[in-house]
Amino acid sequence: MLWITQQIRHLRYGLFALAIVPNMLWAATDDQDHKFVSPPGVEDLGPSFFTFSPEETHYPARDSWWIDTSDWVIKQRHYRSDQVQRMGAWADRTLSGDAQALPDNESYLRLGFATRSETGDLAQLEPEARFRLDLPTLEEKLRLVVESESEETKSLSERDRDRQLTDNERSESEATGALRYITQITETLNLSNDVGARLRFPPDAFWRARSRARFELQNNWQLDLDQRFYYFHVDGWGESTWVGFSRPFDEWQFLAASELRWVHEDRNFEFSEVWSLYKRLNNRAELNPRLGIIGESNPNWRSTEYLADLTYRYRIYDTWLFGEVIPAVNFYRDNNFKETTSLTLRIEMFFARSIR
Repeated sequence: MLWITQQIRHLRYGLFALAIVPNMLWAATDDQDHKFVSPPGVEDLGPSFFTFSPEETHYPARDSWWIDTSDWVIKQRHYRSDQVQRMGAWADRTLSGDAQALPDNESYLRLGFATRSETGDLAQLEPEARFRLDLPTLEEKLRLVVESESEETKSLSERDRDRQLTDNERSESEATGALRYITQITETLNLSNDVGARLRFPPDAFWRARSRARFELQNNWQLDLDQRFYYFHVDGWGESTWVGFSRPFDEWQFLAASELRWVHEDRNFEFSEVWSLYKRLNNRAELNPRLGIIGESNPNWRSTEYLADLTYRYRIYDTWLFGEVIPAVNFYRDNNFKETTSLTLRIEMFFARSIR
């Protein structure tokens, strides 16, 4: 009844405005010397115009544990995000000797919880944490980058299934720190060189080079290349080549990605072929189905895994709180290619001043 009363009140406001505004416009255009008279306000309508009692005009806020908890989380996120950004800017200014930090500082902290239920294995809730400290103003084209993990030491199977996995299912990795020198060769090609170490005792020194390029092809096709060479003192050297062809189809974005990785320590090539579609359903939700094949060259060229998954990602609040639902089915050679179904649920919170 209260909702119906409010709608009737709004309708009466609208009818009142329709009656007043034309008369005001006519009076203003008919006589330019006529003094403008402001339209009557709500207080001028009189008590008989309203259909609700005075006590119904104000409703006090209702406190609840959910509102109190959510307000506390939002305040903490804003406070901690400023801390993360200020820490990166402070380190940037200190090491560079510059009084100001550039606005493209990409430091962030990502916290979350994920649970994965697999065939024959019940779900368990696991915390996740990843971070990046990016300091761009040490010198022109030179950055100091500190990251929670390194992709180069992960297998293709783990990298391609990263969103399916919880933190305890991923291989152990240490944080890395490196000086990165960036060279823009052309408008479509850039090269970066990193020299650094894994942040452990004793440190594991490494060097890596990466080149990325993008080319526009005919019929809206786009070619992306990503070439990496790296050497870790403990794990040895390796190489990976990633090639992706993408094209929009109506509201979907199609991507066919091929990758070849050489692991010198194992004298083995790893390869993967992944086809994926991406669609933004609205300003909050996106959909990403994928099909893929993963294989190796040792003892011979063969497939070791087939995968299919569907990622539904939803922006729960603002631009920093996200949820994911990922149903998947995998076929592993070690399991005679029998199907292994899983469901991964994840919630992520980003701590950063600006999210890209």
